[in-house]
Amino acid sequence: MTVLAVDAGTTGVTCLLVAEDGRVLARGQREFPQHFPAPGLVEHDPDEIWAAVLAAASDALAAAAADLGEPVAISSVGLTNQRETVVLWERDTLRPATRAIVWQDRRSAGECDRLREHEPRVRELTGLPLDPYFSATKLAWLSANLPDVWAGVRAGRVAVGTVDSYLLARLTGGRLHATDPSNASRTLLLDLASARWSPELADLFGVPLAALPEIVPSSGSIGRTDPEHFLGLDVPVSGVAGDQQAALFGQAGFTPGAMKCTYGTGSFLLVNTGDRIVPAGAGLLSTVAWQLEGRPVQYALEGSVFVTGAAVQWLRDGLKLIERSADSERLAASVPGSEGVVFVPALTGIGTPHWDPHARGAILGITRGTTDAHVARAVLDGIAYQIRDVVEAVTGAAGIPVDRLAVDGGAAANDLLCQIQADLLGRPVVRPRTTETTAMGAAFLAGLGAGVWRDLAEVAEAGAGRQVFTPRPLPGDGYRRWLDAVDAVRRFGS
Repeated sequence: MTVLAVDAGTTGVTCLLVAEDGRVLARGQREFPQHFPAPGLVEHDPDEIWAAVLAAASDALAAAAADLGEPVAISSVGLTNQRETVVLWERDTLRPATRAIVWQDRRSAGECDRLREHEPRVRELTGLPLDPYFSATKLAWLSANLPDVWAGVRAGRVAVGTVDSYLLARLTGGRLHATDPSNASRTLLLDLASARWSPELADLFGVPLAALPEIVPSSGSIGRTDPEHFLGLDVPVSGVAGDQQAALFGQAGFTPGAMKCTYGTGSFLLVNTGDRIVPAGAGLLSTVAWQLEGRPVQYALEGSVFVTGAAVQWLRDGLKLIERSADSERLAASVPGSEGVVFVPALTGIGTPHWDPHARGAILGITRGTTDAHVARAVLDGIAYQIRDVVEAVTGAAGIPVDRLAVDGGAAANDLLCQIQADLLGRPVVRPRTTETTAMGAAFLAGLGAGVWRDLAEVAEAGAGRQVFTPRPLPGDGYRRWLDAVDAVRRFGS
């Protein structure tokens, strides 16, 4: 039995065909355009996301058929996605009502300021701060600035959702308007304790409850694909989760205390807290991990870093220092260190533990001897320092011990970055055989929901295989230098 996993990320879509033994039989990948209409604004065209899904899935199916000599029978589909991004689409035609506002977008900072007095109550109900990062603030901006579109929302003609609910609608030919608790918990509209939409919060942000998707389990009987809309496939959709929660599932982080960090466009560290909501502090977030059909909701504590892999893309596309993202490892490894250069990747604000949307990125400590290699090394160091900040918050403020860090995501394929991370943490870094654990998590959720794997033990067995990076001693106090640099960019942005 083969599961098709669809990972709709921030910059592209990856589709994996995963066999019952956990092997990746084939993959397809397509990027889609990023739209930056003004500084601080980030948008996606939902049609371009859907086109990338169709193309990536077609590529994966074609590659598997070519390798095996026959078409692959798909038993189920799993979906994972960039979170917090809001999508509005016409219920009848499935056409976008406007461009999607991406999680990185900061345009709703004014809405957050307007509602600041309500932040204690918002945090109490949702486990989240009032920040432009989250979906409801973007919806409040849309209601205030696109009245014609919002009139369609109020009239019931336009559906509101996140990327998962939009893609579920497209996969099922419009029959399904749904989301799972992990995605819903990132909207500022979910009562975390009940895992249901909160009328109080919907009223606060001015979002009609009727416009929101139904909340369904992350794994179980969710819906079926429509063959006319999705590559001729008529199969169950039996898994859906936000990308970071899916990665924790893909890392077999099923027990309380299990921790992972995904290096994607941003980086996100999650620690499983079981069926207990752990109060967040030090810029951490309380969130839903997942819900398996017929079982209690599982929760997690999360730290968020807005820019990591995107910083490497900036080296490639912005500074033109490298031709491919993978070249960052070779360039950075050509020098023993950054020679005092510090890069703070606050290109769209800074997350845990600071949560400062006004901070801006900087390269500090440049001299006449600074080269492109030193800048590349400083970028990898900056990524790793941000993760150390989050781990310090989890182990300190939350009091959760960490003996190792499981890593995944595209940038985790960089051996130098993994070694730097282990060195800066003073703890082993463990990387799975397949770093695409976000997509693997979607596959495991779907396969579990469809009976490909009978239980979590079989899922863990299918995902077995690890590489360990052992920490080395570091000279000096580079972490203090990093914290001083963060303070500098926060003062500059204020």
